[in-house]
Amino acid sequence: MDKVSSTNDNIIKAALKLFSEKGYLGATTREISREAGVSEVTLFRHFPAKEKLLEEVIGKYSFLPALKDLLSEIHDLSYRDALTLIAQRLLDFLVMRKDWIRIMHAEVQRSPESKLHGIFHGLMEEFFNTLAVYFRTMQEKGVLTDFDPTYGARAFHGIFFCYFNMEDVLRRDRYRIADRNKAISEFVTIFVKGTER
Repeated sequence: MDKVSSTNDNIIKAALKLFSEKGYLGATTREISREAGVSEVTLFRHFPAKEKLLEEVIGKYSFLPALKDLLSEIHDLSYRDALTLIAQRLLDFLVMRKDWIRIMHAEVQRSPESKLHGIFHGLMEEFFNTLAVYFRTMQEKGVLTDFDPTYGARAFHGIFFCYFNMEDVLRRDRYRIADRNKAISEFVTIFVKGTER
């Protein structure tokens, strides 16, 4: 890795850490540069605005790149097995990035007119559109009923994000309904029965 790439990576990792701890609005470029071991001038040479840094962090550390890779892996799996694998990986990702997700959601709600709001919703739209391509492909193969694939992607994500939110963010320790694998299996079954021919 060359020096520019290494510096970029260090800045992005530092930004992820501080955005996760303090939020986008709470983390300053001065703190990020200090955490990355570079001057603030160097940070701005690599990322001319804090928003650009956020876009890079989201692009690198969101589930979207993993989903795109996963869609190329699942073409030989049954519909149920493919959805199960997507759900498992999505939940693994959400748990791993729990602090980041919690803070970003809070900030998007707190500042609906901010650039963060636009970046976040742009990412979600790209996620839904990417998953919709899979559903559309399965419809073309005759596996699925006729439904709007983008709404299907929203519903699928919503099921598992809600589960993650209740179990991991809101900590339902005392009244969990089932272990994670059982929950994935049941939710995938419900989704498959509602969409498969």
